Amino acid sequence: MKNLVRSVTLAAVVFAAPAIAGGTHPSASADLINKDGTSIGVAHLSQGPSGVLIYVKVSGLEPGKHGLHLHSHGECDPGTGFKSAKGHVGKVEGAHGLMNPKGPEPGDLPNIFVGADGIGEMEAFSTLVSVKGGAHGLLDADGSTFIIHEAADDHISQPIGGAGGRVACGILKVK
Repeated sequence: MKNLVRSVTLAAVVFAAPAIAGGTHPSASADLINKDGTSIGVAHLSQGPSGVLIYVKVSGLEPGKHGLHLHSHGECDPGTGFKSAKGHVGKVEGAHGLMNPKGPEPGDLPNIFVGADGIGEMEAFSTLVSVKGGAHGLLDADGSTFIIHEAADDHISQPIGGAGGRVACGILKVK
C-alpha cells in the first residue's frame, strides 16, 4: 500500500509537468538540506489557476510527523539553526495554524509524514500563496524557504504549533 500511495503522488506531479512546460504556469523548487548542509530531499511548487500545488520528498529524518512551513526569507544557514529563514510567509501574530480561527497564516502547511525507513513524502495545495507576484508571492525580492521541524505541528498552538526546532531548510528558486 505504501508504494501505491507514493506512485499516485508521483503520477500527479508528472501529469502536472506538461502544463508547466508551456510557460504559462510559474514553478519553483528547493533542495532541502539538514543541519550538516547535506541534501536530504526536494520540494517542487507548481502555480495553478487558483493556487499552488506543493510536492515534498525527503529522506533521513526521524520517523513520525514533522511540521512543514513556508518561511519569509530565502536563506538557509545551518549555523543559525535555520533561523536565517526568519518567520512564516504572511506572519500574523496569534494566527498560526490550519485549525486556528484567526488563521491560517499563508506559510502554514500540513505536516509531512516520515515512515520507519526515514522517507517522507507529501502533496498539498495552498490558495494562500503564489509562486510569483501577489501579496504572498514566494519568489519576491528576499525569497522564501521551506522549513521542516523536528516534531508535528498541532495546527493551533502559538507560535509554531509545538513543532520544535528546525531540522531542514530549502531555498525556493525558479525552476
